[in-house]
Amino acid sequence: MKSPAKKKAPKVEHRYQEIEDWLRAKVARGKTGDPIPSEVDIATKFSVSRMTARHAVMNLMREGLVDRKRGAGTFVAEQPLHRREGVLLSFSEDMARRGLTPSSIMISGKLEVPGKNDLAALKVQKNSKCVVVKRIRMADGVPLAIERVALVPAAVDVLKFDLVNGSLHEALRHIDLAPIVANGWLSAKISNAAESKYLQIPVKTPLLVETRIIEDKSGNPLEFTETAYVAARYVIDIKLNCAPAIIAPFNAAPIDPA
Repeated sequence: MKSPAKKKAPKVEHRYQEIEDWLRAKVARGKTGDPIPSEVDIATKFSVSRMTARHAVMNLMREGLVDRKRGAGTFVAEQPLHRREGVLLSFSEDMARRGLTPSSIMISGKLEVPGKNDLAALKVQKNSKCVVVKRIRMADGVPLAIERVALVPAAVDVLKFDLVNGSLHEALRHIDLAPIVANGWLSAKISNAAESKYLQIPVKTPLLVETRIIEDKSGNPLEFTETAYVAARYVIDIKLNCAPAIIAPFNAAPIDPA
């Protein structure tokens, strides 16, 4: 007589998908700042390992649906900030206009030998040194981006200003090197271990990278900036008008970034 067939245990990937669906429903019903159950509570509820529970929570974090605060727990995340096109604002100016408090964590600020991209963007001599400032950009204490700014050697005096609580562009205006016009382009990447640690996000979280070349009042390159935003926390809005084909034929569209 054959023994009754044993029920197959559900696959792990099915379990964390089930947990994700349950958590998504809780997030959809909740409000910003509402707590979600801990990994221990989730593991107990679904009879899974804590690692499986963590996998589901981390997937929601990558999508920006929840945020983890060390020592406090995991909470329903705020909706991403949207930035309108057309106006050149520094990060500090952008956040202040929204009623948020901008701040930075300084990674480094010093004179450095320019890299290949710095040389091409700023048109400086190979034997010169650029001012390079690397910061984590915060809004109301939440890390939004990692920013690397390379400036022409003439901007060295900005290093004397408070770049943790203050605006770099305001500092440039004080030394008569006001930023006037920016050309920029967007790309995407996933966060590495160092970026994830700085931004308090899981490794391989999507990042939106904005690259800018900014000119001064004389039309000379002043600043070359690469800012990697947490894609789930920051959105750049664009508006496009469809021009008649006779004015802008399709095959005349630019291919390379501006």
